Amino acid sequence: MRKAKKWLTFFIIAFTLIALLVDLHKVYIPKVTVFGKTIGDVTINTGVDRLPLGREFTLKQGLDLQGGSHLVLEADMQKIPEADRETALESAKAVIERRVDLYGVTEPLIQTAVVGNSYRIIVELPGIRDMQKATELLGETAQLEFREIEQVQEAEATTSADFIYKPAELTGKDLRKAQVSTSTVSGGYEVALEFTDEGAQKFEAITERNVGKPVAIFLDQDMISSPVVREKISGGQAVISGDFTIEQAKTLSIQLNAGALPVPIQIIEQDNVEATLGSQTVQKGAMAGLVGLFLVVAFMAAYYGRLGLIADLSLIIYGILTLAIYKFVPITLSMPGVAGFILSIGMAVDSNILIFERMKEEMRVGKPWDISMELGFGRAWDSIRDANIATIITSLILFNPFDWTFLNTSGPVRGFAITLLLGVLISLFTGVVVTRTLLRVLYRPSVKKGVTK
Repeated sequence: MRKAKKWLTFFIIAFTLIALLVDLHKVYIPKVTVFGKTIGDVTINTGVDRLPLGREFTLKQGLDLQGGSHLVLEADMQKIPEADRETALESAKAVIERRVDLYGVTEPLIQTAVVGNSYRIIVELPGIRDMQKATELLGETAQLEFREIEQVQEAEATTSADFIYKPAELTGKDLRKAQVSTSTVSGGYEVALEFTDEGAQKFEAITERNVGKPVAIFLDQDMISSPVVREKISGGQAVISGDFTIEQAKTLSIQLNAGALPVPIQIIEQDNVEATLGSQTVQKGAMAGLVGLFLVVAFMAAYYGRLGLIADLSLIIYGILTLAIYKFVPITLSMPGVAGFILSIGMAVDSNILIFERMKEEMRVGKPWDISMELGFGRAWDSIRDANIATIITSLILFNPFDWTFLNTSGPVRGFAITLLLGVLISLFTGVVVTRTLLRVLYRPSVKKGVTK
């Protein structure tokens, strides 16, 4: 028992120090005015990026906190049949999302809007100020092309990456459409291709000279698939088979349709936007968080004495771990996300209050301190578990991780939900494991009239 307590204490200390290093790496402390004095408005950098972690830990902020770029793109649907326009718009959106991901933007807002005959894509890019790069990235029509092997890079090529490909003169304009289908042989998912009359002739010639070899499909110069040709294919109908899940097959069909239904995109509106909340609102939000944290810490210390101070230490560790996880995931913080974090602070202390009250009840009936502490944690656990499970379920419904259309899909609501969810999970660890370990190591009670201080 004593050995386990020692190792657990060491783990908590080490884990907290590592999290603190991550927290202090390039963290910006906003300017806040307290009683006429200004504090903050500084950036701390610990140089943790020099460690062999392979990434930089920065706190991502949403458009409402840091500003960015706002673009509205209009898709020209004149040459697209009306029945295919929604598919074409979704395919164009998928290409935009892919390009934005490659650009490295975290938590962009990309959505479609259809009003009458106007088909638009609205893009918001937090932190992106270079409007020229943004417009070059998003304003191009998706380019789909098929390529065949030109030469082998290595003596014994084993994957498609070992080949050098050349254009096969078959492009997106030769592909009529792509759709998900089910194999009549295996019952699995595959992607069915339908070519135009001219495209069918080109595809037949390509498959005839590449039997047993891969034919690669590139979208915007990036390979999205490299199926191996099994036989010469005539008639303009083909399938791409593989171990696809339904989501993988849908993704591939959308990417193919992005080139099969080329939609010219025109940027009709572009703006550099400042933080929508304004610097004063952000400062007031930071101030509210600091005041709330101070009041919680003061209440615990005043009401529970030394027990409260240990709970406050556990709360500080909770804050350190939470911020580190925000940076590690990373989580993009918007103002609703900040609200979720502040709410989770109160919930983190709630577990300690339940535990302390159960401990005091055991002490009042004359049980020794160590037994009262263990019983307090054990008997408070059911209440803590049930309350937190209810909050976790609510957070998951709001976050909607599977993108179900009948649930919320709003970015700000999801930001609130994910910070609240992480806060609850971390508070379970700090409220039960960390506080319990700190009490075992640091606390020696003084008992008077059944009350522990």
